[in-house]
Amino acid sequence: MSDACSGGIDTGFAQLNVAQAAILGLVQGITELLPISSTAHMRLVPLLSGWPDPGSAFSAAMQLAALFAVVTYFRRDIIELTTGSLSAIGRGNFQNQSLRLAIGIILATIPIGLAGIALSSWLNACGTSLRAPWVIGAASLTMAVLLAITELVSTHRRTSSHVTIMDCLLIGIAQVGALIPGVSRSGSTLTAGLLLGFKREDAARLSFLIGLPAITLAGLKELWVLSHAGLSVEAWEILGVGLIAGSLSAFVAVWGLLRFFERMSAWPFVVYRAAMGILLLSMAV
Repeated sequence: MSDACSGGIDTGFAQLNVAQAAILGLVQGITELLPISSTAHMRLVPLLSGWPDPGSAFSAAMQLAALFAVVTYFRRDIIELTTGSLSAIGRGNFQNQSLRLAIGIILATIPIGLAGIALSSWLNACGTSLRAPWVIGAASLTMAVLLAITELVSTHRRTSSHVTIMDCLLIGIAQVGALIPGVSRSGSTLTAGLLLGFKREDAARLSFLIGLPAITLAGLKELWVLSHAGLSVEAWEILGVGLIAGSLSAFVAVWGLLRFFERMSAWPFVVYRAAMGILLLSMAV
């Protein structure tokens, strides 16, 4: 566990050097948006390399790198969703698909927002037991099993153009699981989307769009908390390096995942998550 604590916040990243921060930023950016758990990698990489644990604050602040990537990649979708919703409201057309998706995304954010507020003091506390390797390993292994079951039972026929408000709400409830380190926000929402029968690439697209408000709020909230934690200039520089590296790798992750699901199933992620879970559990023994 990280020993660094500033104002009660786990700020282990302040102990990193620039190269370590850049590498962990790259890893965080890729794994944040793939269904393989960024938190698991933020524990595994330092454990294997002997580096300091960057801490929960680093992972939370790095949400902004994921936000940059998703907004950049889906900018046309976001613009169309926003303008379409406003136009529909102006016409009083509340059956408009863009408006219904926008409402669904807002509703989907409520469960994780409430849970995050209720559990924030425990989730980001220094030395929290939730970041123990055995917890993350068990969560990763559990998600591998759930994703495998979903691949077996999903019809993979629905498209995101026919998503309903209830679909969004159910995916939003699944997103709450992301508060448990090792579960993965992308993994939990993707699994829910597949279970609802969406095609893999459409489930991934919904996962990214539905996660936007939660990613934004989590990242901004963490920056606000860190701004009151009395960090040194050097610590902010380390965080900045991580954010820049993470933004670049996160964009590649979005592009790559959508291309991957156009041709492949989620089974490689199932195998990877299972192997990582077993590795973390073995290291915790």
